[in-house]
Amino acid sequence: MTKILIVEDEKVIRSALRRLLTRNEYDVEEAASLTEAKEFDLTQFDMVISDLRLPGGNGTELIELAAPIPVLIMTSFASLRSAVDAMKLGAVDYIAKPFDHDEMLIAVQRILKGRNLERQNKVLKQEIAKDYPTTGIIGSCEPMLKLFKMIGKVSPTDATVLILGESGTGKELVARSIHEQSHRKDAPMISVNCAAIPENLIESELFGHEKGSFTGATSARIGLVEAADGGTLFLDEIGELPLEAQARLLRVLQESEIRRVGSVQSKKVNVRLVAATHRHLKELSQKGEFREDLYYRLNVVELKLPALRDRGDDVLELAQKLLERMCNKLNRPLLKFSDECTKAISTYQWPGNVRELENAIERSIILNDGEDICAESMAIDVQADGKIAPSMMASLQQSEQVAEVKPSELSLDDYFQHFVLENEDKMTETELALKLGISRKSLWERRQRLGFPRKKATK
Repeated sequence: MTKILIVEDEKVIRSALRRLLTRNEYDVEEAASLTEAKEFDLTQFDMVISDLRLPGGNGTELIELAAPIPVLIMTSFASLRSAVDAMKLGAVDYIAKPFDHDEMLIAVQRILKGRNLERQNKVLKQEIAKDYPTTGIIGSCEPMLKLFKMIGKVSPTDATVLILGESGTGKELVARSIHEQSHRKDAPMISVNCAAIPENLIESELFGHEKGSFTGATSARIGLVEAADGGTLFLDEIGELPLEAQARLLRVLQESEIRRVGSVQSKKVNVRLVAATHRHLKELSQKGEFREDLYYRLNVVELKLPALRDRGDDVLELAQKLLERMCNKLNRPLLKFSDECTKAISTYQWPGNVRELENAIERSIILNDGEDICAESMAIDVQADGKIAPSMMASLQQSEQVAEVKPSELSLDDYFQHFVLENEDKMTETELALKLGISRKSLWERRQRLGFPRKKATK
C-alpha cells in the first residue's frame, strides 16, 4: 500500500487530510512539527505532504531530507512568491489552503503516478543496460551477443581493454560504449588514431611538450593523455605506434604518470586505456615491431569484433537502420531497397565492413531520384553470385601480369592484392587509390588488413 506522511501543525487540517487519504486507500502517518517529522525514516514513504510554516522550521527543509521522495507543500500564504520559492527548493508541487478535496486527490495521484513512472524507467534502463550494454551498436547474431555481455562485465571496472577487429567494424563505437557505462562517463573520452599522426609528432601529441623543447615549440602544450585525466583514452590502431612512444605509454600504464617532452618533472594521471587494432600484436612483438611488455599490459581484457560478412542477417538489419538514419540526416524522404539490392547486400562480402556499408548507403541516397535503391547506385563491387563486377573485370583483364589467373576465380581481395602489388612500383598511393576508385585511407586500411603495407622509401 502507498505510504504518505502528513506534516501539519493544525490538528483539524491534519485529521481531515488523514481521513481523506485513508478513504482512498493510502497508508498515512502524521507529524505535528518539523522535529517530529525528522524522527521518521522518510525513505519508507512514497510521498510527503507538508505545511510550509511549521513549529521548528519550514516544511521545505524536508525536501532535502526526504530526497528523492516527492514533497508536496501546503501553504495558507497563497502567493506566487511562496510557490516559486518552494518549487526552487525542490518541491514537486504546491497547493493552497484551504484546499478542495478533489484538488488534493488529483495532485496526490499525479505526483505518485509520476514517481512510479520514474521508478519503472529506472528499472527498464537498468535491464536494457544489462542485456544490451551498448550505445548505437546494432546486432543480434551470436558473436555480437557475446560481445555485449563482455562489454557489460568490463565497463564498470578500470581494466585496460584491447579491441580487435578489421577496419570499419566499429571499434571506436565499442570503446565509447565502454566509457559511457563506466564511472568515468562524466569525464572526457579522448580518441586518438595512432596511424594518422606523423612519427616525429606522436610523442608530443600524446604526452605534451614544454616551451622550447624542439624547433617550433613556441609554447607549452598539454598532451592528449593528460587531457583524458579522469576519463578514458582510446588509442585506435595502436599497432602503428612507434617503439619510442610505446615505452612512454608503458610508463603511463605501470606508474600512472607522464612526462612532457622536454620536461624533467613527471605528473600523475588517472586514465583508463582502451586500445584497438586490426593487427596481430603478439606476432608483431615476436618480430620486435611491438613491445612485448606493452602487449601484455594492454591485453588484460580482449574484445573481438566480428567482420560484417560473419554476422549473418545483421547486415540487413544494419542496412535498414543506416538507411533510416541517413535519410533523416540528409533530409530526404524514407527510401527502401529493391529486392535485387537486398539480395546483393546480403551476398556481398563487405571487405570495408560497416564503414563501407554506411558510405555505400549514403552515396545511394545522395544520387537517388526517388525510386527504390538498387545495387548499382550503392556501387557494390561484386555481383550477387559473388563474381567480380564487370567494371572490375575489365580492369583486371588489362593487367598483363595476372593474365594466367582466371578473373572469375578471383575474389575482390585477390584482385586488390594483385593489382596493387603489380603497380605499386610505378604508381603513387594517390594514383593507385584513384585507379581502384577508393580513397587513400581505404587503400591504407586494405593494405593493413591484407598484410602488405606500403614499402617505406629507402634513402
